[in-house]
This record gives sequence, structure tokens and C-alpha cells, in this order.
Amino acid sequence: MENQRSAVNAERDRPWLIRTYAGHSSAAASNALYRQNLAKGQTGLSVAFDLPTQTGYDSDHVLARGEVGKVGVPVGHLGDMMTLFDGIPLDQMNTSMTINAPAAWLLSLYIAVAEKQGTPRASLQGTTQNDIIKE
Repeated sequence: MENQRSAVNAERDRPWLIRTYAGHSSAAASNALYRQNLAKGQTGLSVAFDLPTQTGYDSDHVLARGEVGKVGVPVGHLGDMMTLFDGIPLDQMNTSMTINAPAAWLLSLYIAVAEKQGTPRASLQGTTQNDIIKE
């Protein structure tokens, strides 16, 4: 009974999760923004992806022209995702990715970055959104 009460109190006393929906012109610029926000007390991340990434286009695709990095961060490969989370300990983050159609692929990249950081999959926290109907 005492252990149950301790668990309830620990959950109740846990600070609120603070995630600002943000992404910038590049993975490096977004990383700098995330690190700045985390230093100011933000407790998680909510990644805003650019339109080409949201619709599954590479940044160099003809249909992506003029849209790359406009409303969020462009992520086209593992290198972009590694840059995006460089120096950010994913085992301490709760990360939200509102991405829809490419959700499974981007989650795979996120998991690959976590593994390169030495973070076990079981310790990852966060959400992805895959609401293909809203696209």
C-alpha cells in the first residue's frame, strides 16, 4: 500500500511537460533553437517540420522549390535528424512529432539517433501523429 501511495505522489508531483511547437530553416538552426528553449526551462520538444517533409518530398525535389524550411525544419535523411538532435539527450526528452504520412519513417530516424546516442528504445518518450485524413 505504501509503494502504491509513493507512486501516486510521484506522478502527482511530477512537473508539467512544456513543449513549444517549433522548427526553423534548417536542422542546425532548429537544434540551436531547441537548445536555447531547453536552457530556459522547456522540458520537452515538439518538432515542426516544413511542408516538403510533411508531404514526403526531398528538399531538392522540384515540387519542394520555395517551400524548404519555410514553416519548419526540413528533414530528408538520418544526417538531418542527427543534426536536429545533436547534444540533446533523447533519454531525457519527451518529443512530439506532428508529421502524419511520413510518421513511421521519421520515427525510425528518431530511434536511429537515439540508438547512436546510446539510448535504449524503451526509455524514449513522446508521440507521433499520423492523421492521413487531414492532409
